[in-house]
Amino acid sequence: MLSRFHRILRPLRRSQLVFPLDRRLSMAPTSPETRPISPETTRIGWIGTGVMGRAMAGHLISAGYSLTVFNRTPSKAKTLIDLGARYAESPLAVAQASDVLFLIVGYPSDVRLVGFQALPGLSPGSVLVDMTTSDPSLAAELSSAAIAASCQSIDAPVSGGDRGARSASLSIFAGGDASTVERLKPLFGCMGTVRYMGAAGAGQRAKLGNQIAIASTMVGLVEGMVYAHKVGLDVERWMEAISTGAAGSKSLELYGKRILDRDFEAGFYVHHFVKDLGICLKECETLGLSLPGLALAQQLYVSLVAHGEGGLGTQALALAIERLNNTCLKGGSSGSG
Repeated sequence: MLSRFHRILRPLRRSQLVFPLDRRLSMAPTSPETRPISPETTRIGWIGTGVMGRAMAGHLISAGYSLTVFNRTPSKAKTLIDLGARYAESPLAVAQASDVLFLIVGYPSDVRLVGFQALPGLSPGSVLVDMTTSDPSLAAELSSAAIAASCQSIDAPVSGGDRGARSASLSIFAGGDASTVERLKPLFGCMGTVRYMGAAGAGQRAKLGNQIAIASTMVGLVEGMVYAHKVGLDVERWMEAISTGAAGSKSLELYGKRILDRDFEAGFYVHHFVKDLGICLKECETLGLSLPGLALAQQLYVSLVAHGEGGLGTQALALAIERLNNTCLKGGSSGSG
């Protein structure tokens, strides 16, 4: 008899319980696609913890999000692990622990390798966000593969360099499904300002246009500095004078003083910029575009790589133009030496 009562009174499994219809509806599982983005419910994955990625992911941790990270060199993820992130052993393992998975790696070949390794681990409704500057056609390819897996892929490269990454003031160019970009705004807002540019690949094309503008601006800035130096002006005072006029620019603000101080530490590597400009030139060839300023800037940056300076920051363009003119801008002192 006792055993009979035990059978009658044994706890019911949740699936056996009966609730009113509205209660049952509220208990229905939600997919990552319909679940609101919030630190309490959204699992974040992050692949790529270099200069930019480390700072960007750190802002998400500071905002309360739970992160799982991967980097090919595990030691580069230590800062984030110390902040509370979990380390995964592979891109697939990160994806399996993520509702939204961010990538920011070096080259399109890295995006292809890591992206397609990670995709099978994403649950339906999850999102892959590639923040690497990469090939627009690859962004479209990733998007198609993600949609086939009932996920979304957003291309969202950034501009603003290491300072923008650290200060959460990056410009983010997003391509892909518009409603997905809108839903991800709480995450993008932790890193900067996102602008929707259009369908898959449009974010990459917007970033390539940005790089074309930066390349020629950097050439103009350094040439102006070399001219000011050679004619005997105090270059630092000259930079202050032009900063409030039409020649003022973000490049001047970010890099002018660094060049004079011989600070060529990378916020964005020369060899990555050469990669970006190469993608731009490839796009131009496909479109039949002639952009001579872009081609010149790319060759100047290639010369830095040839001198073993690919690991310096993009402000190291000054070294190439100094060599052409047998001069040095060190300290901004006037003179012809």
